Amino acid sequence: MKELIEHIARSLVDHPEQVVVTEVVGEKTIVYELRVGPGDLGKVIGREGRTAKSIRTIVTAAAMKAGKRAVLEILE
Repeated sequence: MKELIEHIARSLVDHPEQVVVTEVVGEKTIVYELRVGPGDLGKVIGREGRTAKSIRTIVTAAAMKAGKRAVLEILE
């Protein structure tokens, strides 16, 4: 899942080399922290938050298949 988030984010931003995804695995929850370079946050969030919502939906659906809960935090 981490690789998928990185791939999606790198395809959206101007500075793909600055995209970093950190995965924190708990007993029932996985937290993904997506960090992007300065000025790229708006591209990952998208207009009215639609891009971020789509990415979160993909992450949530994939985690549910694995029997876990997933949270995606997007940081600059």
